[in-house]
Order: sequence, then structure tokens, then C-alpha cells
Amino acid sequence: MEVHNQQLEKILEKANKESSQSEVFHISRWSQPVVFEANRLKSVESIESSGIALRIIKDGRIGFSSTTHWDGQESLVENALETAPFGPLATMEFPSHSNFIDVPGYDPSVESQPLADLMQLGQSLIDEVRALEPNLLCDASISRNVSTITILNSQGGSASYTKSIFSAYIGGTLIEGTDMLFVGEGSSSCQPIYDSSSLVTDLLTQLERGRYIASPASGNIPVVFTPRGVSGTLLSPLMAGFSGKSVLQGSSPLVGKLGVAVLDERFSLWDDPTLPMIPGSRICDDECIPTQKMPLIDQGVISNFLYDLQTAGQAGTQSTGNSHRGLNSLPSPGVSVTVIPNGDTSFDDMIADMKDGIVVERLLGAGQSNILGGDFNANVLLGYRVQNGKFAGRLKNTVINGNVYRVLKGFRAVGDDSIWVGGSLKTPSIYCADVSVATKE
Repeated sequence: MEVHNQQLEKILEKANKESSQSEVFHISRWSQPVVFEANRLKSVESIESSGIALRIIKDGRIGFSSTTHWDGQESLVENALETAPFGPLATMEFPSHSNFIDVPGYDPSVESQPLADLMQLGQSLIDEVRALEPNLLCDASISRNVSTITILNSQGGSASYTKSIFSAYIGGTLIEGTDMLFVGEGSSSCQPIYDSSSLVTDLLTQLERGRYIASPASGNIPVVFTPRGVSGTLLSPLMAGFSGKSVLQGSSPLVGKLGVAVLDERFSLWDDPTLPMIPGSRICDDECIPTQKMPLIDQGVISNFLYDLQTAGQAGTQSTGNSHRGLNSLPSPGVSVTVIPNGDTSFDDMIADMKDGIVVERLLGAGQSNILGGDFNANVLLGYRVQNGKFAGRLKNTVINGNVYRVLKGFRAVGDDSIWVGGSLKTPSIYCADVSVATKE
């Protein structure tokens, strides 16, 4: 690590001679996926990668270059200088030294855990599920990765942190004639997952609820989005409007709505990358700005937008610490860890309240819709019909569509059943009063 830092400092020093400001971003990653297919172990890999990105500001414009090879450092500065005359006008300055709060996100046992344990975990997941449903064709994956991110800039800003992520997934397909039922469940943490019983329980619940095919559902009817359904259906079109970039471009439906009650007062949402041992958390964003817990929606009121340095400069405000970047691209603003607080209604009470409605668990693709405008339109991969307060079987050939702002303005209840979906979203179920549902012929 020390050797790498010295090399990064040399790149920065060379860039400083040719530009007014500069920044180096380095990421190294080790990952080990263990993949099971058709009930058996398919592959085990160990993958290492690293790369460096350089940004400069020269004559008021941003130059950028990157490489995945340490021996390509010499051309980094030259390439960044060549792109600068054609780059965007800089409306930012790189940050100086900051004090970061401690955000634990690394567990050394993720690396040290024997590989045999990962293989055993994956196989035991499959065996446990198939012991109760022998006809289920199972896929599974157990993976772990460790990443270290280092950022240095010419203004004295610097940060480095290491993160570990352990993920487990079990999925299955039940084939009966021409009918196929797809089920799946996963979990992700900064620590090893030793107890996978909840994955098995949830998968078997999906099997039980979806074993029989229900009669088609159609019309504007009540819909319960499970936490996974919230993630797949509502989150993307909702969060698209909070990007400072889309606000500046005027494409966000939330332009001019800061401080305005847009959604139901029972609905709140915040970005909190300071939560310990959560995969999406971090001490700073990808531009060395300290992270913070920040409300985006407070009791239905639009409270903040997401900015990185460049968009904040364009908007005449401060970065919110929400910069995200890939190695080969300039940073852009985005949410880090989304938290939707619990309500006071149980999932069972939501189902009992339904005379005729559906439950959405997973979607098949995102569909064709105006996501920036808050629209969603997609096929239901896994969902259930509810009649007279009871599950009545699985939906087939069903499409849902609507607008996230409309359904979250007049919903019936927020659940008390929050869970982590992936490593960056914690949400309960949401019971919506009126969503368009149709059956494809």
C-alpha cells in the first residue's frame, strides 16, 4: 500500500506541474465468486484488478484519463492534458484536508475464511431447499470481495479505506410441463454470512405462495410491494428525480419542489452511508467529501438533492458527498445507502385488508417507461393474487404500470417489516391503493 501511495503522489506531482488542480483515484479489488448451477458446483474463481484515474483542471476545463496498468502511469498525465481542451468547463475545486468519521466496513475474516467453507455454504443451501422440494432446479452463488479506494488531490485532500463484502444467493426454477416458477433470495454484508436459514425460509415461502397459478388480475387495483418489490419497481424512478444533474438539466419532476410536500406525510427516505458494516457505506464519497446522513424526503416533503463537486458548482451550492464513479468515467451524483423508515402496519394486516389485489415480489426487466418522470412499467416475474385477504396463487403474464409520485401520494400503509435488500437499501413493504395491472395475451 505504501508503495502504491508513493506512486500516486508521483503522478499527482507530475500533473500539478501542468495543471492548476489535479486528483488521482485508485481502486484495487480482490473477489472470489463460488458459483453453483443446476444443483452442483460450477466454478470457483479468484479475480484481482486495480486501476488509476486522473482528473486535472487546466485553463478552466476538466481533463481525464485512466489506466489499469501501473506501467501506464507515464501516459496518464499526457492523456488527461490532451482531453482537457475538449472537456467540460470546471465549476469546482477539489477539497482540502477533511476529518472523516469512522465508518466500519471491513472484516478481515471475509478474506481469511477457508474457501471450503464457502463451497459448503452454497451446497448446504441447495441441499436444504431440495430436501423439501426435490424437483427444484437450484442455482446459488457465494462471493466475497475486498476493495481499497485511495484518493489524493493537489489541494491536500486525501482519503483511503478498505471495504469487505460477503454475499450469498440461492435461486431455483420449478418446471411443470410448460410452466416455470422462478424463486430466489439473497443477502449481502460486510461480514461473513454464517446463518443462511432466513434465505431458505424466504425461498420456501415464495414456493408455497407461488405453487399454484391464480386467475388473471386486471384493472386499477391495490398492490403490496414487498421490500424486494419496492427495490425493483419504485426505487429507480423515485431516486432518478433527486440527482442534482437531472435537476440542473430541468429533466427532474422535482425541479422547484424543494421544501414542498409532494408525497404522503407517512413516507420518508434518507441517504445514510455512515451506517456501520453496510456494503454501501463509506467514510467519504469518490471525491474525498465526507459522507453524511441526509434526508431526501421528510414526511412527504422534498428536503435535499444529491450533488457531487461539479454539479454543486453549477448549482451554486455545496457537494452533499454523493459522488460515485467508475474507473473509466467522470464522477456523477447518486444515492449511496437508501433507508425508508418503518411504518406501523404488519404485512399480514396488509394482506388481510385486501379484497382483491396483488403482491409484487420481483419484476422481469425494467420495461419501457419514462423513469426520469417517475414512471414504471414492467412484467411481474414473481407476484401473487390476493382475494378476500388470502393468497390465491401466482400471477402469470402480468404487467404493472404507474407513476411513483402518484402511488406514493395516496398509498394505504407502510409496513413494519424493513429488511436489507442487497447492500444499499433498507425498506419495508408498501401497500398502494391504486396501481394499473393487466394480463398479456
